[in-house]
Amino acid sequence: MELILSATPATEIEAGALVVIGFEDQDPLFLSEEALAWLKATRESGEFDAKPLSTVLWHRPAGLKAQRLLVIGAGPKAKCDTALMRRIAGAAVRALKPKGVAELAFRVEGDLASEAIIEALAEGAVLGDFEPNKHQTDPKKHEKRIENVRFSVPEESIPLVEALRRGRTVGEAQNYTRALANEPANLLTPQKMAEEAKALAAGFGLECEILDEDRMRQLGMGALLGVAQGSAERPALIVLKYVPAEKPASEDHLALVGKGVTFDTGGVSIKPSDGMEKMKYDMSGAAAVLGAMRALAQLKPRIPVTAYAPCVENMVSSRAQRPGDIVTSYLGKTIEVLNTDAEGRLILADALTYAVRQGATHLVDAATLTGAIAVALAHLRVGVFSNNEELQARVLKASEAAGERMWALPMDEEYNELLKSAFADLANIGGRYGGAITAAKFLEPFVDGKPWVHLDIAGTAWLDEGKPFLAKGPTGVPVRSFVRLAMEW
Repeated sequence: MELILSATPATEIEAGALVVIGFEDQDPLFLSEEALAWLKATRESGEFDAKPLSTVLWHRPAGLKAQRLLVIGAGPKAKCDTALMRRIAGAAVRALKPKGVAELAFRVEGDLASEAIIEALAEGAVLGDFEPNKHQTDPKKHEKRIENVRFSVPEESIPLVEALRRGRTVGEAQNYTRALANEPANLLTPQKMAEEAKALAAGFGLECEILDEDRMRQLGMGALLGVAQGSAERPALIVLKYVPAEKPASEDHLALVGKGVTFDTGGVSIKPSDGMEKMKYDMSGAAAVLGAMRALAQLKPRIPVTAYAPCVENMVSSRAQRPGDIVTSYLGKTIEVLNTDAEGRLILADALTYAVRQGATHLVDAATLTGAIAVALAHLRVGVFSNNEELQARVLKASEAAGERMWALPMDEEYNELLKSAFADLANIGGRYGGAITAAKFLEPFVDGKPWVHLDIAGTAWLDEGKPFLAKGPTGVPVRSFVRLAMEW
């Protein structure tokens, strides 16, 4: 999909469809008289009420050169924000692509013709174009494509062109993450993830290091290797580094850490079979840090950023880790494995310690870690946990600007009591209650007091049903927040 910025008036745009935004309290004044009269009639008849994401379509609109006019609702003008604009763009693309529209144009007027809105519209259009049907062989499933999207503004400018570029870059990075998370586990093993990281580094000018099983054993990463031992697929710890061209003003070094369980059976504490096929997405955190690095390599933040992605399979076999096993982490802490399905925290523990020992000053991890977070926040918000209020505030600010909703949960010391073990330094689960919090508290010691934020994306990394603006399947959360955080550092 090609994205283009132009100053072509709405009445002169030649495209398969012209998309305009309709507010409940304001009509688009830049349309032809005939189009405005038609829009007024649709309002009066109740066919179009301008509620967010409502649509009305006119074929061969009088007074316009576009073949179709799509008006998409945005609610009251005062509540318009970038999150809504991102969804509007995605919804427009997803509504028009099945109709065979190859070229569409958005007309953006007045105060909407800003850098933030153009960036959000570009992201939304790219995200809306993603389909999870890569492995369907029927050519009819792939023949309808949006070739280009034009963003028509009153006046072209370099800042708006740059905003369009940023939006495309981030949208494509998020789709890259979604494509990885959508790959079946037989095609995307830990070693395949490592190969993908190498290709990403080569293509975008990043440094890449892969720690193999022997190296991790030499270092003493017993928590990570304990999870991996049940699978015939060898584990890998991916390290991707971005180094700015100019020396940063501060010594800050941001680490992005992502859980990479390429398939999760639950191990000996096996999961129910219903829905287990979705466990290919248990590497969404790792996919997100790779996607974020893809974008950051192009956008070039001022600080160094390193991604760490511990990748394993959690399988059932004669070699698999058992409940009651005790493993020794890279930090040296011993862990009693009470539940082999609480494996993500084990691999993250060693990866977080490695990131700290490699020089990270601030750490943010993303993981499909607990079902408990979906119980607490449904599938609407990412759970946020932190040992540092300043870094947590930065992450929440970045997520708000990126349109990825998050919510901070408590990290009281008393929760540590739930992780006590009579036989090891700590247990890997904390009992029936507060599961998302105790999972975060389990991770906390492994950052050695460094500012750290944990993002539990288990409830938000996958859509069971598609939205008007986003296809069913992986969402790519929290790529946009990661990118925004690094760029605004």
